[in-house]
Amino acid sequence: MADMLNELETIIRDRQANPTAGSYTSSLFSAGVNRMAQKVGEVATEVIVAALGQGRPEQVGELADLFYHTLVLMAQLGISLDDVRAELARRHGR
Repeated sequence: MADMLNELETIIRDRQANPTAGSYTSSLFSAGVNRMAQKVGEVATEVIVAALGQGRPEQVGELADLFYHTLVLMAQLGISLDDVRAELARRHGR
């Protein structure tokens, strides 16, 4: 999964640097940090709903959406997966 997240992070950062017409990712960057944060909140709520009352396919789908929208927000904030990995390692004394 880490490889896919790294690949997705690269694609998202490319869209940030090189906006593409018709790209959902580019549209999120155009909308700004408030909209990105709102989307993360909306999708987080959908994850909760799926966890409490839907099947595994819906749960996996909503969690994938949350990962994606979180990566977009992270790119906007200048935070990388490596930054998050470093923080997790720090918390676990590594």
